[in-house]
Amino acid sequence: MTMTVIWTGMVALSVLCSLATGRGPAVASAAVEGASAAVELALSIAGMLCLWTGVMEVMRQSGLADKLSRLLFPVLRRLFPQAAKDPRIMDAVSANVSANLLGLGSAATPLGLEAARGLARSSPGVASDSLCMLVVCNTASIQLIPTTVASVRAAQGCAAPFDILPAVWLASALSVGVGITACKIFARIWR
Repeated sequence: MTMTVIWTGMVALSVLCSLATGRGPAVASAAVEGASAAVELALSIAGMLCLWTGVMEVMRQSGLADKLSRLLFPVLRRLFPQAAKDPRIMDAVSANVSANLLGLGSAATPLGLEAARGLARSSPGVASDSLCMLVVCNTASIQLIPTTVASVRAAQGCAAPFDILPAVWLASALSVGVGITACKIFARIWR
C-alpha cells in the first residue's frame, strides 16, 4: 500500500511539473519510450530465465541436481545442523542453494519458502538458528552464473554480458562469508 502511494505520488508530481513547465509532450513521449523499453527488457529477462530454469530442470531429471546436492551436503550439514537429519528439508535447502548458484532467484524463491516452512516447524513462533542461516544464505547467495544481471546487460546491448563474473564471484563470496560469520556469532551471543 505504501509503495502504491509513493509511486502514484511520483507519477502525479511528474505530470504536474511537466504541465507547469510546458514539457507535457516530452514527458508523454518519454513515458511511451520507457514502457516500450520495459516490455523489451522484461521479455529479454524472461527468455534468459526460461533458458536457465530449463537447464535446472534438465539437471534435475538427469540426476545432476542430486549429485550437486550430495556435493553440497557436507557444507550444508554444518550450516544447518538442526535440519541435517531431515532429508526433505535438506533437499529443499540444497535445491535453493543450487538455484541461487545459477543466479535463478525467481526459481530459488519457492524452494527457499519450502525449506523455510520445514525449518519453522521445529520452532514455531521463533526463528531458529537454521532458519536465520537460510535467510542469510538466500539473501547473500553465492552466484556462479549471474543470469539475471547478464540478461539485463545483454538487453542493454552489452557485447560481453558475463565479463562481470570475477567481480560477482568476489562480491557474493564476501557477502555470504560475512553473513554466515555474523549469523554464527549472533547465534552464540543470543543463546
